[in-house]
Amino acid sequence: MQPAAVASKTKLSLRLMGVALVSSIIASTCCVIPLLLVLVGITGAWMVNLTALKPLTPFFTVIAVAAIAWAGYLVYRPSTQCATQEEESCDTARPSARKIFLACAVFIALLLSFPLIAPIFY
Repeated sequence: MQPAAVASKTKLSLRLMGVALVSSIIASTCCVIPLLLVLVGITGAWMVNLTALKPLTPFFTVIAVAAIAWAGYLVYRPSTQCATQEEESCDTARPSARKIFLACAVFIALLLSFPLIAPIFY
């Protein structure tokens, strides 16, 4: 494959990681965002309204898991296009994309597990 095709697959995987990150933040709005706002010093009775998104949590959780799984497939699948003469571009792009993917996957796993762990602490 051409270098442009490799770059477009990398961009797609980065976009999917972004979608997974945003949807996991929305899925954990009931717990994470109020905690972060209190830590920053922003409080108020209006924070109770952040629980309005709680019924949508399973939907956004599925979106986050599906997007990160698809991005993982794009990043970690065996690459046939790197067997051609463009091996140099694959050698530099794939390890960095894998590191970004692992960092996003760990952060998303923490965000998605926070609503399950949070009741232990309060």
